[in-house]
Amino acid sequence: MTGRDVRETYDRIAGHFAETREYPWPEVESFLDERTADVALDVGCGNGRHAELLAGRARRVVGVDVSRGLLGEARARARERSFAVNLLQGDAARLPLADATVGLGVYVAALHHLPTRTDRITSLDELARVLAPDGRALVSTWSTAHDRFDRESGFDTTVDWTLPGGETVPRFYHIYSPAEFRDDVAASALAPVETFVSSGNCYAVVRAEEQ
Repeated sequence: MTGRDVRETYDRIAGHFAETREYPWPEVESFLDERTADVALDVGCGNGRHAELLAGRARRVVGVDVSRGLLGEARARARERSFAVNLLQGDAARLPLADATVGLGVYVAALHHLPTRTDRITSLDELARVLAPDGRALVSTWSTAHDRFDRESGFDTTVDWTLPGGETVPRFYHIYSPAEFRDDVAASALAPVETFVSSGNCYAVVRAEEQ
């Protein structure tokens, strides 16, 4: 499994995937409540549902996704709903932004698609690199705490996406245990402000470690 595999998978399912991702997650709405920034970042922005929220809280919003197909869906959403977002194709482990420029970030349901622990921690390091000293971000992953997974330790798996007509497309996931998620955040250049589990997902509100 490589980053290219992830990109090709989501390019293939982009249209149908976007149709099923209409609404933002309530945890993201709660995180953003009363927070504002000059520059906001949505890592793994998908169809732009969370970038739309950020657009109401920042002067400039950047959405990054590896999938050109999903970026097209986000562009269409922004046009239809009249919100401004700069959309960039990029890898979460090599964010195309300058150091210490992001005041508010979300990295939701994307970290778990990176194929190795090294990639995942590197992507968390990248988030730390671009966060301003007073910046905050919300990171989430799928977790063993979800009812669908009868496991206590983190593991790699594939989860099929079923397209209209019945074709299935396997998607790579690393399913985190809550303890493993906390360990990976701690191993990165991020400092956790708060960690919690909600609706079977792991979350961390984070800032960049002080240098």
